Amino acid sequence: MNLPLSIETFKTIIENNYIYVDKTENILKLIVPGRKYFLSRPRRFGKSLLISTMEELFKGNKDLFKGLYAENHWDWNKTFPVVKINFST
Repeated sequence: MNLPLSIETFKTIIENNYIYVDKTENILKLIVPGRKYFLSRPRRFGKSLLISTMEELFKGNKDLFKGLYAENHWDWNKTFPVVKINFST
């Protein structure tokens, strides 16, 4: 198993068998209709990975979540459009 140093996309981490600590239970708790969150975390603290994980959930990419909490606790029949704006460049 490899450590995912400087890898910011959930899909890359999962598909290349990097170590991933399952945070999908907490992510599902954040996705509550009618609530807004401001994510203020220090640089290099996982904001991009968090958003990438949420993106894959909304797109319905169930295969990426095999063995994770979200696999059995997310409605994979529903997908949602994802608008992604990258402010890093």
